[in-house]
Amino acid sequence: MKKIAFFDTKPYDCLFFDKYGSSYDIKFFQNKLNEDTVVLASGFDGVIAFVNDNISKNIIEHLYESGVRVIALRSAGYNNVDFHAAFEKLTVLRVPAYSPHAVAEHAMALLLSLNRKIHKAYNRTRDFDFRLNGFVGFDLYGKTVGVIGTGKIGRCFTDICKGFSMRVLAYDPYPAKDSGLEYVELNKLFAESNIISLHCPLTEVTHHIINKESINRMKDGVYIINTSRGQLIDSSQLLESMQDGKIGAAALDVYEEESDYFFEDFSQTIIKDDILSLLVSLPNVILTSHQAFLTREALENIAKTTIQNLDEYFSDGSLTNEICYLCKTNDVGSNCEKRKKGERCF
Repeated sequence: MKKIAFFDTKPYDCLFFDKYGSSYDIKFFQNKLNEDTVVLASGFDGVIAFVNDNISKNIIEHLYESGVRVIALRSAGYNNVDFHAAFEKLTVLRVPAYSPHAVAEHAMALLLSLNRKIHKAYNRTRDFDFRLNGFVGFDLYGKTVGVIGTGKIGRCFTDICKGFSMRVLAYDPYPAKDSGLEYVELNKLFAESNIISLHCPLTEVTHHIINKESINRMKDGVYIINTSRGQLIDSSQLLESMQDGKIGAAALDVYEEESDYFFEDFSQTIIKDDILSLLVSLPNVILTSHQAFLTREALENIAKTTIQNLDEYFSDGSLTNEICYLCKTNDVGSNCEKRKKGERCF
């Protein structure tokens, strides 16, 4: 029975991985994978990791030297992996789609709550304060929403927006064929959108796609929604633009420096990240802790696909969800010639 080290474990992970991973000897570690904890993987055949685990060059070298040969990411994103260091040493597998509906629905929930002040109304009425002061929102009907990234999640979000009779502008360097979406240049999307929602992967190109220059192109009072990756937004510029009123509101399920805080309890700790502290303190910001994926359906699909990925790896078959540094970060293909032939990347 193959031994698998499972990092950054939460109680809800065990529920589904115990169900689908019975053919493996899985050791659950609450610790995140990093320089201090990589030694825990010694003697294991593989590692299951999550979005805030550190899979840098040094970590990869330690894993390889300790006998690990496969990293199964239980996430779609993989910006935390040094793929050049992993190539020809560690096979990297991922879960490309677990529930695009879960993330898209959370994005809309954030927008609705932010716009109609649901979070504030909840707190106020619990004190039997039934005033409506400060709760004025706007109709989503007829508003323009700009969707950056039209993979599975982005397209699910556009469908929801269309259900509200919103105008949808889309941007993606790889437009979805036959989607019926109105694709525009990024500058046009910035200039015409009342709401901008991010659904693109984090790459060198998309890093800080929301920055001082792009914010200056936006409408005054624009709403920003981010359920993708924190580093898509320059957090300092977001804060500055919110303080001067350029950005009307922001709903964030991710944050640029979230790996230091998210998924843990810091309620009794003084937060040393001034930008995070100030963002949370603003009345027109909603921050959730990377929970957009968190539905029973998504958790079950993550576990099933992760175990299927490991089954394929250890059976020496082709790998459906392998990713290497030659593979593209989109759904339309790969630069890896071996992947194109249905072979393993290495």
